Amino acid sequence: MFAVFCAAAQAADWPQWRGPDRNGISVEKGWLDQWPAAGPTIAWRAQVGLGASSFVVGDGRVYTMGHADGKDTVFCLEATTGKPVWKHSYPAELGDKFFEGGTTGTPTLDGDRLYALSRWGEAFCFEAATGKIVWSVNVQKESGCPVPDWGFTGAPLVLDGRLILNVGEAGLALDKATGKVLWKSAAENAGYSTPLPVELDGRWLVLLGSAKSYLAVSPVDGKEAWRAPWVTEYGVNAADPIVSGGRMFVSTGYGKGAALFALGTGAPEEVWRARAFRTQLNAAVLHEGHLYGVDGDTTSIASLKCLEFATGTEKWAHKDFRTGALSMADGRLIGLSGTGTLMIAPASPAGFAPTASAKILDGKCWAAPVLAHGLIYCRNTRGDIVVVDVRKK
Repeated sequence: MFAVFCAAAQAADWPQWRGPDRNGISVEKGWLDQWPAAGPTIAWRAQVGLGASSFVVGDGRVYTMGHADGKDTVFCLEATTGKPVWKHSYPAELGDKFFEGGTTGTPTLDGDRLYALSRWGEAFCFEAATGKIVWSVNVQKESGCPVPDWGFTGAPLVLDGRLILNVGEAGLALDKATGKVLWKSAAENAGYSTPLPVELDGRWLVLLGSAKSYLAVSPVDGKEAWRAPWVTEYGVNAADPIVSGGRMFVSTGYGKGAALFALGTGAPEEVWRARAFRTQLNAAVLHEGHLYGVDGDTTSIASLKCLEFATGTEKWAHKDFRTGALSMADGRLIGLSGTGTLMIAPASPAGFAPTASAKILDGKCWAAPVLAHGLIYCRNTRGDIVVVDVRKK
């Protein structure tokens, strides 16, 4: 398992949710962080339908999901041109509860296989190159777990032969080769985070946000190791936790705020709590002891902020970022505001000073920008994709 993670981290691909190391950080260097006043070079554009699904990139292909005409679709496009390679559509509800609806999860690329989970529990394993279905199963029907208010959202986690999904109170695991259910948890509402693998005290655990807690389970059998109660309005524990140095940071919206927990052999112990970081959707990124992310909900004028990881002290706030998202590469933040402005800035607790900024999309932009092989993939909730070329010529 360690070798798999190391191999992923050495590549410039972006094979899974939040990148090679699941922390929102690309390993790429030497890309353009400035562009002319006329704006950056646009490599290509596409339309994939409603949703906030992000991107995964590998072997010259990019994958995402969208909804149109009563169907969800998994798209595979050429990474450098946007030319369609394959797509798979299946009937699905729009699910427009308090937002436009559409797909919200992101696929996972694992070698020559692509895995996807719909909001309603349809799990798929595809041949990544061709789109041929290897297996499919409705995990909601198989497990009897309820569908959360906004559907199942977290991306699949491939770990040591298992496909772990945030389904049920504490997750569900399938055999990644066959789709057979290996273990499941209580038939209670899941949260909306993506399962996060971490090594603590010499053993691997998977962290998930449920409707009422952030908890850790064994990937082997689903046995719970511990939980940190965390009640957010409407059960929206969506942002992935961030673990560093034996401590876990969590942050959720609806006015809840953030906290840092010390992790040991027992229940997590709270170190600090603050309301300066209220992350409704996308998790922050951690760089050199500081957190960078969005404070605020989709119904508020959210800000981009920097907090000190160890203390929760706010360092700066960039107002009117809206409910956008960011990623990072080579010490620089790559931020896409909620209204479609792409910005590049050094990651520094001293302040937010963009070296490049351009309006590239209209509408709502909730998905984090993805940098892979010198291209930044961006989209809005209408499904408009804009790919910015930041390769040095």
